[in-house]
Amino acid sequence: MNIGEAATASGISAKMIRHYETVGLIEKAGRTEAGYRVYSKRDVETLRFIRRGRDLGFSLDQIKDLLTLWQDHSRASSDVKQIALTHVAELEAKMEQLREMADTLRHLAQNCQGNNRPDCPILHDLASNAAKS
Repeated sequence: MNIGEAATASGISAKMIRHYETVGLIEKAGRTEAGYRVYSKRDVETLRFIRRGRDLGFSLDQIKDLLTLWQDHSRASSDVKQIALTHVAELEAKMEQLREMADTLRHLAQNCQGNNRPDCPILHDLASNAAKS
């Protein structure tokens, strides 16, 4: 199938498929005599794997490692599990950072009068932290 068909079948845009080729996440596609890229069902399965990995927030490096393990039938599942658990820890750290940001903004908004006066604790906080940098 051509790149447009592979894009539709995998849920990844043609632009991203070309990018994944460029960065070495997927092998360069075969070409027709006219120079058009040609993809197999296996290529589309690999693209779907990448799409699912991206949907779960894995980095391209993590996906590359997972692809290597997926293609290695003598792999140890503990290696796959370790990548997943490391990613879970990263996600949980990000969630905590987002919670802290939301709590701070909620506190600042609660202390803002929200009226016609110019005094605003939100702007004061942003300015005071900008001055520290």
